[in-house]
Amino acid sequence: MTKLTKKRKAALSKFDRNAVYSLTEASSIVKQISNTKFDASIDIDVRLGVDPRKANQMVRGIVTLPHGTGKTVRVLVICSPDKEEEAKQAGADFAGLDEYIEKIKGGWTDVDVIITMPSVMAKVGSLGKILGPRGLMPNPKTGTVTMEVGKAVKEVKAGKIDFKVDKFGIIHASVAKVSFDPEKIVDNARELINTIFKLKPASAKGTYVKSIYMSSTMSPSIQVDPKSVTA
Repeated sequence: MTKLTKKRKAALSKFDRNAVYSLTEASSIVKQISNTKFDASIDIDVRLGVDPRKANQMVRGIVTLPHGTGKTVRVLVICSPDKEEEAKQAGADFAGLDEYIEKIKGGWTDVDVIITMPSVMAKVGSLGKILGPRGLMPNPKTGTVTMEVGKAVKEVKAGKIDFKVDKFGIIHASVAKVSFDPEKIVDNARELINTIFKLKPASAKGTYVKSIYMSSTMSPSIQVDPKSVTA
């Protein structure tokens, strides 16, 4: 049996792991039990009553968090030359076409989000084996394949995230930083979870949201009452 560290014991002493807390309570507790030396991320894990193997029960969406993620998001826009300036003016960290296609083929993926245009998707599609496993492949469903590259960059920089249920029926997403006020953590978490509620597949039977947990980097997880999110 793994021996608990002093920090872990101290964190566990501040809440009841068998209890279910409101979203507001969980947001306050997660700040108290986070003891990393850096500004840790706050994550939400939502277990759904769906079968991800069935196409009509796949849950995927995008949401713009009211207070952003607190993260510095590095954005690459792969676009035609006439769109480069628009992308850079909107805050893109990198913008170009063939030079970045070649860089990625050479193994460079030092970005968080890639945005592109429908007209150059054929070139980007050849990078699928590199970008796909890293979750970087642009997708029209997440707004990362668009002619409005400037708008897309601004949205991503402002806190727009995409999420997708994994093969175990769980959605994982970072919604804030520990340095955020509890109220901002609540707002961001509520926005994500309510969006997930709205995406309930018509074919999903029984309980849709089975459980919700909140945690910070390296902290224990706190169970959240789903009813407290919509209250």
